[in-house]
Amino acid sequence: MVMRTTAESLLASPLETTLIEAIAENVRASTGRRPSPSEVKSWQRSLPVLAHDLLDAGLGRVEMLVEYKLPLTSRRADVVLAGVHPRTGEDSYVVVELKQWSRAEPSESGEHLVIVDGMPGGEMLHPAEQVRRYCEYMCDFLGVLSGKPNAVYGAAYLHNAMDLDIDGLSELVRDERSRLFTKQRRGEFLRYLSERLSDKPGADAADRLLSSPVAPSKQLMAYASKEIREREQFTLLDEQQVAYELVMGAVDRARRADFKQVVVVTGGPGSGKSVIALSLLGELYRQGRSALHATGSQSFTQTMRRYPGRGSTRIKNLFKYFNSFTDAEQNGMDVLICDEAHRIRETSTNRFTPAAKRTGRSQLDELLSTARVPVFLLDQHQVVRPGELGTVAGIEDYARTKGYDVRFVSLDEQFRCGGSRKYEQWVLRLLGLADGGPMEWDGDDAFEVQLADSPQELEAFLSAKPGTARMTAGYCWPWSEPRSDDTLVDDVVIGDWARPWNVKKDRAVGDYPPSMLWASEPNGFGQVGCVYTAQGFEYDWNGVILGPDLTVQDGQLVTVRSENKDPAFKSRKSVSDSDFDQLVRNVYKVLLTRGMRGTVIYAVNPALREYLANLMRVPRVQRD
Repeated sequence: MVMRTTAESLLASPLETTLIEAIAENVRASTGRRPSPSEVKSWQRSLPVLAHDLLDAGLGRVEMLVEYKLPLTSRRADVVLAGVHPRTGEDSYVVVELKQWSRAEPSESGEHLVIVDGMPGGEMLHPAEQVRRYCEYMCDFLGVLSGKPNAVYGAAYLHNAMDLDIDGLSELVRDERSRLFTKQRRGEFLRYLSERLSDKPGADAADRLLSSPVAPSKQLMAYASKEIREREQFTLLDEQQVAYELVMGAVDRARRADFKQVVVVTGGPGSGKSVIALSLLGELYRQGRSALHATGSQSFTQTMRRYPGRGSTRIKNLFKYFNSFTDAEQNGMDVLICDEAHRIRETSTNRFTPAAKRTGRSQLDELLSTARVPVFLLDQHQVVRPGELGTVAGIEDYARTKGYDVRFVSLDEQFRCGGSRKYEQWVLRLLGLADGGPMEWDGDDAFEVQLADSPQELEAFLSAKPGTARMTAGYCWPWSEPRSDDTLVDDVVIGDWARPWNVKKDRAVGDYPPSMLWASEPNGFGQVGCVYTAQGFEYDWNGVILGPDLTVQDGQLVTVRSENKDPAFKSRKSVSDSDFDQLVRNVYKVLLTRGMRGTVIYAVNPALREYLANLMRVPRVQRD
């Protein structure tokens, strides 16, 4: 929340500019960024309108929570009104989205989309649907609202528009959490407010909302159990089932004996870590236990939201990021499932975090304290960026210093749900990540490995294969922003072959999918993925370009720092040469182990190509 006030206090301010400056300063202090001119203009034009309406409705003492932050997210509601219900005397809340729109109309592109005159960026979410989802989210995650579905209401207030200006938008209003009012309907808006809030101080109701425990509600867990368990059927084998039962047993013991149990599950690509995570979520929700799934990867989290959570915003909200738990209640939920835990960082703060918010608390401490049973699923060889600290030793040591019991399950030797264990071991030894030195590859009937003499051969090999296929490369070429005409720059240039990197950001560019969906959307083929978009995903056929930052000297594989273009590795102060060497080897380990049916490899460096040819007793990619 950026500011807490009442209509009486807001309008009593002698200088409106002073008030807006105070709100802007609170935004900067709480988010680490300066508000945009459009945000400032919105506060200047909308907040006084709402305050005057509250006074005219006789609700001057109702609390106004301005820019209310939804728990465990970065989303903010414009205003939440907190007060006392006039009939029941219970706490009552009204979420209000304030829009300055003058004209808007429904879009044919989607049921809940609208087109707004003068607004850049294309379609927007219908404001009534926006506020309805905010209300639903608050009821799903705030304990103070548990079992009180009638305590939260929502309204979109288009205070600059007449009815004819938004013709068609009112038809999408669904319930009392998605009402829509124009300036022509101001009288109706005042009645709506006065039927849900009384002229009594709302401070106590606001206190209870702001101090509420945060965890998934029982209603949401029952819904999630049905959606995940019935929609996705998983069969757990061997050590997968061991890990699953360890967690479920730990949940029972932790609750009965009032203690904390940490479970660490390790496994390479394809070992089923995420299958375990989803199976646990479904069963925990079925039993009425509170649990959330978290990762440190935007690509991975967005894909989980898109597929297990497809068609359901409420399911999507169960998939969080590691930095979502800075303010979480100690042991506030039963289980926190930390998938891709090798992505855990030193702290949840970043360069935009204001000094007042820099507590010095470690991200691992936040994750461990949030639930009675924190579960960490990780692959230590996938630490690929400076500051990633998710290792078995790091988690165990920290947990034991806090007095927590730790249990371990390794999936590496028992199970792989795709690809080849033999090939994975070949990759580890090639890169010096396992003992024994490089070994010859003499084939695997269940997994195809090929060397390509050119990137053209690599791409043709993948194009000819059935199923899903992707190309990836080491970060050895610049990465440009897209052109103004929604085309991508062909940055990855090798001879007369050139292809673009995948889209940099989380919005699609033309027909190209956003970065987090590059590995799962069909149009992802044709762009070259990097480790940050490929990590956590698998596809049938894997094409890997070993960049010039990897070569051979005196019969040994070595890394070449000067050939790497990853900004994360630029500073020798933060990333030493030895750390760079280890991280680049981990990067290529990730890239080389994404395939479930086969991998084709092309090395830019001629010496490395020859080195690999001598190790692999298999035919080269066939030329046409």
